[in-house]
Amino acid sequence: MAEPNPKPNLLARLRGSFEHTPRTLLLLFRSARLATITLFALTLAAAVLPLGVAYAGKAIVDAVAAHSREATLRWVIVELALVAALAFVQRAMGLLRSLIGARLGLDINGAILEKALTLELRHFEEPSVYDQLTRARREASSRPLAMVSETFGIVQSLVTLAGYGALLFRWSGFAVIALALASLPGAIAEVKLGNLAFRLRNWRSPEARKLNYLEYVLANDAHAKEVKLFGIGTLLLDRYRALGEKFYLEDRALAVKRASLGWGLSLLGTAAFYGCYASMAVGAASGDLTLGDLVLYGVSFRQGQQAFQSILSSLGGMYEHNLYMSNLFSYLAIPTNDGATPRVALPSPTDDAGEAAGRERGIRFEGVSFRYPGQEKLALAKLDLFVPRGQSVALVGHNGAGKTTLIKLLTRLYAPTEGRILLDGKDLATWDLDALRRRIGVVFQDYNRYQLTARENVGFGSTPHMEDTERLSRAITRGGAEEVLAALPGGLDTQLGRWFKDGTELSGGQWQKVALARAFMREEADVLVLDEPTAALDAEAEHAVFERFRKLAEGRTTFVVSHRFPTVRMADRILVIDGGRVIEEGTHAELVEKDGRYARMFALQAEGYR
Repeated sequence: MAEPNPKPNLLARLRGSFEHTPRTLLLLFRSARLATITLFALTLAAAVLPLGVAYAGKAIVDAVAAHSREATLRWVIVELALVAALAFVQRAMGLLRSLIGARLGLDINGAILEKALTLELRHFEEPSVYDQLTRARREASSRPLAMVSETFGIVQSLVTLAGYGALLFRWSGFAVIALALASLPGAIAEVKLGNLAFRLRNWRSPEARKLNYLEYVLANDAHAKEVKLFGIGTLLLDRYRALGEKFYLEDRALAVKRASLGWGLSLLGTAAFYGCYASMAVGAASGDLTLGDLVLYGVSFRQGQQAFQSILSSLGGMYEHNLYMSNLFSYLAIPTNDGATPRVALPSPTDDAGEAAGRERGIRFEGVSFRYPGQEKLALAKLDLFVPRGQSVALVGHNGAGKTTLIKLLTRLYAPTEGRILLDGKDLATWDLDALRRRIGVVFQDYNRYQLTARENVGFGSTPHMEDTERLSRAITRGGAEEVLAALPGGLDTQLGRWFKDGTELSGGQWQKVALARAFMREEADVLVLDEPTAALDAEAEHAVFERFRKLAEGRTTFVVSHRFPTVRMADRILVIDGGRVIEEGTHAELVEKDGRYARMFALQAEGYR
C-alpha cells in the first residue's frame, strides 16, 4: 500500500473531512430512515434549547436584582422546563444513536461478508486483501455512525454558535472574533494528530493480523495439541506480548502527545475567556451591564467558545473518520470477475439432444499456464490435455507439482494465466458459475469441519436438498459414514465439534467420511473430484471408499489425486505431473512397463509394504 501524503495542507484536510460523508449518510438512511430523521430533528432541538436556558438564567438574575418574586418564580419554572426538555432530548438522542449504531453495524458487517462471498480465491491468498478486510472490519461498523454523529454535531454546534454569537455581538464584536481565534490552534492540532493516528493504525494492519493470529493459535482447539506437545506456547506468548507491547508504546506516545498538546493549546482559550470575562465584570461593576447581562454574556462566551471548539474538533474527527471509511469503500470496490464475462446456459449433463453435431464431450486444457499472485514461478506451464467424458483420471506427483492447481482451475476457483479450459467444447469463462459448479462434486484434502449439525455438514453439499432424508441417507452410505452417523446421540441433528454446547467431536477419519458424504450429496454432478480426501483413513477404509466411488462414478468424468498406488491404479488413465507439466501418462501397467518416474515411485512405495 502506498503511503498517503503525510502532510496534506489544511484546506485539503477540510475537503477530505467530508469526502465520504454523502455516501455514509446514504448508508445510514438506508439502514434506519425514520430513526435518522428523528435524530436530526432532536439535534436541532438540542442546539436551540441551551440558548433558551441561558436567556432564562439572565432573566432570573435580573428578576432577583429587581426584587420581583413573581418574575423570579416564573423564569425559574421556564428554565426548569427548558432543562427538562434538554435532558429528554439528550436521552432520546443517546437511545437513537445506540439503536442506529446496532442496526448500521449489522448491515455494514453484512455488506463486508457479502463482498467476501464475491471475492475470488486469489483474493484470499493475497495479504494485501486480508489487510483491507481487517481494516474494514476493525472500524467500519462503528465509524459510519461516528461520522454521522459528528456531522449532526457540527450542525448542532453551528446553530448554537450562531445564537450565542448573536447574543455576544450585542455587547462586543471583538468578543466574537476572540472566541473564534482562541479556538483555532487546538483544532488544527487535533486534525493533524487525527491524521497521524490513522496512518499509525493503517500501516500496522499486517502486524495487527499477526497479533490476532498468535492469539488464535494460543487459544484454539485445533492448535492445542501441538502447542502443548512441542512446548511452543511460551515462545508464541512471548511474541504476542512483544508485539502487543510495541502497539501499546506507539499508542501511548500518541495519546500523551495528544493530551499534552491539547492541554497547552486549551490555555489559549481559557485566557481569552477570562480576558473577556474580566471586561464584562468591570462593565457590570461600573453599571454599564446588568448582573443578568453579565451572566448571559459570560455563559454565551463560554458556551460559544465550546461550540466553536466542538465544530473545529469535529472537523478533525470527520477527517479521521473519512480516512477510515475509505478503507471500507476501497474494500467494497475490490474488482472481481463475477458478472464480467458473458454467460451461456448449461445443458443438462444427460441432455445431449440439444448439443451441436460433432461437439466434443469432455474437458480440454489448451496451452494452460498459471502463476499464483506474487509468484514468479509457474504452477502449471503450457498444459495440453483432453479428458473424454466418462473417463477416470488419477493425478500423481510430488507435493507442489501442480496437481491441486489443476483441480482449482478446473473448478474455476482460479482463471488460467494463459490458455483456456473447455467443458464440452465451451470455454469455462463463459459458463454460468453456479451452474458449472453444480456439475462438479469435489472434496479437497483441507475440507471444512463445520461446527454445525451433522445434517448441515452433509447437506451443505446440496443445500436445496438438506431436508431430503433419502438423499442424505444415500450420500452418507456412499461416503462410508453410516457407522459415524449411527453412533451420534442425536443422529443427523447432533451438533458436531466442541465449539458449542453439547457438541460431539469426531476423529480425523470420521470427519473425512462426513466430508465425502457431503460431496456425494451432489447427485447431479457429472464431474467428480477427490483431491487427497482419504489421507486420514487407513488403507482398508480408503480402498472401500474408492471401490464405492468407482461404482458411483460410472458414466461420469472423475479426477483423483492420491499418493497411494492401490487407489491410483484403479483409474482408466494416470497422469504424472512434475513442475506444472504432464511428464508421463497411461495406464498403471503401461507406466510400470515404461520404467520411468511413475515406475520408480511405485517401486518405492511397494518396497515400504514388504
